[in-house]
Amino acid sequence: MVIANLISYILVLVGALNWGLFGIFNFNLVSAIFMGPRSVGAIIIYSLITAAAIWLIISPIITNGALKLRGNRKVSETH
Repeated sequence: MVIANLISYILVLVGALNWGLFGIFNFNLVSAIFMGPRSVGAIIIYSLITAAAIWLIISPIITNGALKLRGNRKVSETH
C-alpha cells in the first residue's frame, strides 16, 4: 500500500504540474510529450493520473484515516 500511495502522489504531482503549465503558459506538457492531447499515450497518462487521484481519495477511507507513505520498520533492541 505504501508503494501505491507514493506512485499516486507522483502521478498527481505530474497532473498538477501539467495543469499549472497549462493555466499559466497555455502549454500542455503531456500533449507535447505524446504529440497530441488525444493520442494513445496521452490518454493513458491522463487515465493513470485520474486513477491515482481516486486512489488518494479512497485510500484513507480504507485505512481508517491513515495515508501511509512509509513502511512499518521494526526497531530491534540489541542492548
